[in-house]
Amino acid sequence: MNALQSAMSALVERLWYGSKRPLAFLAPLSWLYRSIAEARRRAAWDARDASLPVPVIVVGNITAGGTGKSPLTAWLVSELVSAGWRPVILSRGYGGDAGQYPLAVAADTSPDEAGDEPVMLALSTGCPVVVDPRRRRAADYALENNLGDLLICDDGLQHYKLPRDLELSVFDGRRGIGNGALIPVGPLREPISRLASVDFVIVNGKEFSEQALETFAGVDHPAVYSMDLEPASLVHLKTGVSRPVGDLDGKTVTAVAGIGNPARFFDTLRALGADVTERALPDHHRFRPEDLTTDNGELIVMTAKDAVKCRDFAPENAWSLVVEARLPEQFRDAFLARVSQCAEPLTS
Repeated sequence: MNALQSAMSALVERLWYGSKRPLAFLAPLSWLYRSIAEARRRAAWDARDASLPVPVIVVGNITAGGTGKSPLTAWLVSELVSAGWRPVILSRGYGGDAGQYPLAVAADTSPDEAGDEPVMLALSTGCPVVVDPRRRRAADYALENNLGDLLICDDGLQHYKLPRDLELSVFDGRRGIGNGALIPVGPLREPISRLASVDFVIVNGKEFSEQALETFAGVDHPAVYSMDLEPASLVHLKTGVSRPVGDLDGKTVTAVAGIGNPARFFDTLRALGADVTERALPDHHRFRPEDLTTDNGELIVMTAKDAVKCRDFAPENAWSLVVEARLPEQFRDAFLARVSQCAEPLTS
């Protein structure tokens, strides 16, 4: 099954993220997808309630697959807390089933209930996280319970029923916009012209610096800022003990990834000097003990997002790679200035 999943991932890379459009014969379906998406957006926008009494920041992307939204969200939370805000993270909780919403998420909440990303964000940021497929209901819950004075919606760019003050669109630097076509011909959830209405474009990875002008040529968009995800530490799943990432140099590891863009994770481990055996699984994969087995007891390394789902049954050789977002000071200043225009932080 893993070999099949890896083959499917490689096929998607070729079909969507090359310069050509081999699925161009599906263009009528792309047109239909765009028509339905725009109709739903207009209907949601028209039915949207009045703005909320606190700033609302939405982090998302217009491409399918992983781009680094959650590490960016964690970085934003850290900067906002330093500036005096009390942020609350809102999430759909993809991959979880709480049965009853809204759900207040803690670091020890089961990912089966909340989803992997909300638990990871609660663990890494220490700030309140509220899960609800209806993000406006989650927002109301956060405000009614005085959880904070600013809301950050993780992966909510297309959730138009939620009023918002600022929008950030995140791209993977290596993939960019792929072939520039809408699903299913290409990876775009919305036309590239959507960038004209967002406040900040964030590109994950240095690769983008060489392709920026070509990727967004002729597109009206705000200033583009580069984000790097830097490996920070290795954390043992069972004990929580940390080790420096330099310990991977020269080690043979099995890299397990159930994320939207596993290739970037595998490349990160190789850049740290590890000899990597890839084990790619579907995004938001529901892990089982058999997913974490190796023939020779070599190190198993996974993302922090996957690790929260494996804490109860992780073997002794399982570690997670913790990464931290790094963004330029110019973006930090511009972002906080825009937030301060919405409202002043409330003192607790």
